[in-house]
Amino acid sequence: MISAAKILEQRSHIIPGKLKITEHFFQVPRDYANPAAGTLQLFARSARKAEKPADYSSSEDPKKAQLPWLVYLQGGPGFECRSPQNTTWGQTIIDKGYQVLCLDQRGTGLSTAISQSSLQLRGDEKVQVEYMKSFRADSIVKDCEAVRKALTEGYPEEKKKWSVLGQSFGGFCITTYLSFFPEGLKEAFLFGGLPPLRDGPDEVYEKLYKRVKVRNEKYYAKYPEDVERVRRVVKFLGRFGDTTVRTQGGEGYLSARRFLQVGIYFGKHGGFDNVHELVLRADTDLTQFGHLTRPTVIAMEQSQSFDSNVIYALLHEPLYCQGQASNWSADRLLKGHPEFSLENEGPILFTGEMIYAFMFECYPELIKLSKVAHALAENADWPQLYDLDQLAKNEVPVYAAVYLDDMYVDFDLSMETAGKIKGAKTFVTNAMYHDAIGSKMDEVIKAVWALRDDVID
Repeated sequence: MISAAKILEQRSHIIPGKLKITEHFFQVPRDYANPAAGTLQLFARSARKAEKPADYSSSEDPKKAQLPWLVYLQGGPGFECRSPQNTTWGQTIIDKGYQVLCLDQRGTGLSTAISQSSLQLRGDEKVQVEYMKSFRADSIVKDCEAVRKALTEGYPEEKKKWSVLGQSFGGFCITTYLSFFPEGLKEAFLFGGLPPLRDGPDEVYEKLYKRVKVRNEKYYAKYPEDVERVRRVVKFLGRFGDTTVRTQGGEGYLSARRFLQVGIYFGKHGGFDNVHELVLRADTDLTQFGHLTRPTVIAMEQSQSFDSNVIYALLHEPLYCQGQASNWSADRLLKGHPEFSLENEGPILFTGEMIYAFMFECYPELIKLSKVAHALAENADWPQLYDLDQLAKNEVPVYAAVYLDDMYVDFDLSMETAGKIKGAKTFVTNAMYHDAIGSKMDEVIKAVWALRDDVID
């Protein structure tokens, strides 16, 4: 039984666009099974239409104040939410009659954020590892339930359930929500977020290597001149080992393998062009000056968020685990894919959404978390994230956008999961990529809401 979160503060502001934005701070247990372990602060911003009545002296209709809630769960793990007015989809959802809540998941944004320095305040590495176990989907959905109960206190019983919308990892969280707390949900919308129902990450990463290879082939087909450019940059970065180029502040290194991680953009709309700009810039530096200039190195650093969002690196593999250790899955499986070797005779391939042990040797913030990362990779004590029996008898309406060419979340495993959630309806397309809710918002929202509002004869 999850108790309501304690509301610490709520302040509202009217912003352009006729929106009322409220900033919420809540207090919840860090470990719901052990409240004595301390508390966390959660932060969220809500948005609703701001309307001035003709009679200024009249107060807001209390019935209208109880608009149905829709909470947004961000992709990640480890990334904060934008304020609702700065999202591509916020106004559209508000216009459909919801009040929107953008929740910074625990450890992100203003929700007791985890960084290298804040994590070290918890104690030694052993304490830090135990602390990090509380930041997966199983804890996030308990936070959602606590916040829901706080925000709907006093509502009629039929209005206390809320809708959930999840992008990518946010959809993984929703599937956990459907497994353990379906009584809190009115409806669920998932965008590229149907998780693989597996106990570990190996199958996930094996399929990912194959998809990333295909995306590399398409990248080099579009930019064939980059075959030699990338080879030249990689050769320069490895000229004196991995420490040829220091990053800003001098504590980290832009190694060849770190540079190739910009391939994570290959799964997004416009991602090929973003990577090409970085490659062109680096190669032009080498042609004109014989070294990478500081602005170019900074541009490379800014394209990679592992230092500023350390949860992503620490928990990306464990987020798949149920009762088993990840044991550096991407690293282990890389040995079976020689096409990703830096010595490959063909085009040098970029990597994608993989986390490697070497990252904790070259990213300055991650270097300081190396022992924690290795301990988390070896940990097998991960609780269940999904209840297949509950999903099989699910009664919550579920609507999911599934992308045939999704580089991050495997299409076949997603459709397998959709088949195990009773009543789930899917919109399947090969005309959009994983970030469609940001890049193709109008089309994908229209298609998913059609599943909700229309019928298929």
